[in-house]
Amino acid sequence: MAVNLPPPRAEDLFPVPGIDLAFAAAGIRKSGRDDVMLMRCAPGTRAAGVFTRNGFAAAPVQICRQHLLAGSSVRALVVNAGNANCGTGEAGLAAALVTCERTAALIDCSPREVLPFSTGVILEPLPVERIERVLPACVAALEPDRWLGAAQAIMTTDTVPKAVSRRVQIDGTAVTVTGMAKGVGMIEPDMATMLAFVATDARIAPACLSRLVKTVADRTFNRVTVDGDTSTNDSFVVLATQQALHPEIHDLDSPAGGQLLACITDVATRLAQSIARDGEGATKFMTVQVEGARDPDEAARVAKSIANSPLVKTAFFASDPNLGRLLMAIGKAGLSGFDPTAVNLYIGDLLVISGGGRAASYTEEKGAAAMASSELLIRVLLGRGAAATAVWTCDFSYDYVKINAEYRT
Repeated sequence: MAVNLPPPRAEDLFPVPGIDLAFAAAGIRKSGRDDVMLMRCAPGTRAAGVFTRNGFAAAPVQICRQHLLAGSSVRALVVNAGNANCGTGEAGLAAALVTCERTAALIDCSPREVLPFSTGVILEPLPVERIERVLPACVAALEPDRWLGAAQAIMTTDTVPKAVSRRVQIDGTAVTVTGMAKGVGMIEPDMATMLAFVATDARIAPACLSRLVKTVADRTFNRVTVDGDTSTNDSFVVLATQQALHPEIHDLDSPAGGQLLACITDVATRLAQSIARDGEGATKFMTVQVEGARDPDEAARVAKSIANSPLVKTAFFASDPNLGRLLMAIGKAGLSGFDPTAVNLYIGDLLVISGGGRAASYTEEKGAAAMASSELLIRVLLGRGAAATAVWTCDFSYDYVKINAEYRT
């Protein structure tokens, strides 16, 4: 089960003016549960996104990149779970395009205004005819308040749906931001996340929206990792329906731009953290905070070296204070001119490493007690500069191996 992550409540997820949602069971997943989600956007909706850098990018990612140009108008998103449509060649591209064409015909828009997304097993042909079969029912069922069901429909091995809402006042106008995400394994995003969709009714210029989505991704989804594996299907899209009555935002550094950026960042942060909390087989949620680096990239490199180490993650699962694993992970980050005697490290409030060695006040009993918590802060002070960052991750349990060994069964 997810670490301290209760399922969202439908009443806490605010409808976004200009967004309607529906979902259906197409039979792509073997479980028989809902596995297709349709999001319809009002005319004039603008979108921007970032996608995986994995060289085996899935067919829907390739189509999204073609459709999602600067200032693109988007009228619909179609997501299927249970099949990644990756490693499927020309047939996979054709299937993704058919999804766009059928959706466009049903809601009266151009196929280029439809974005397809897939998640699930790689190398399996996408049964697109099953998606086609349920699309008319989805269109007939579209409603603005179906965020919870939509978040459930895009799940694969997630144990809880992930969805968050916030509201913010911009120039005296109430603006809504609601987002959903899925992902618990094959997680170390690179310019994106597994699948994440955030919608707002804010009015924002295309160039500003493109900058916003990249900034948010770097601050949130690019700071979460479960196992260090970047998915072939990672996608993060922000949709702005332009329905709010405030003046259009042209500058993220303006007061209005800053308010919208902060609100969307808050939603994305909570979604990103929920992915780590629901990591496959997770029993502990871990924040790795690195301070005193020369620059943010250096801080992130050390943080991810710790967060992605199977030896570190299994030690924390067992609450085994094997400090050598932490030193190993810091040292392998490959920092130029690294001075190990400058490093201090805390687990929670407990100083465990001082000046590059075991702290004089540290005991194994204290270490084991600190590691036993389900919420952990690993704080590394490098003593090299003023830059800092944080990465969110989870431990590795027996269930991580079991879930992935049985992933296709």
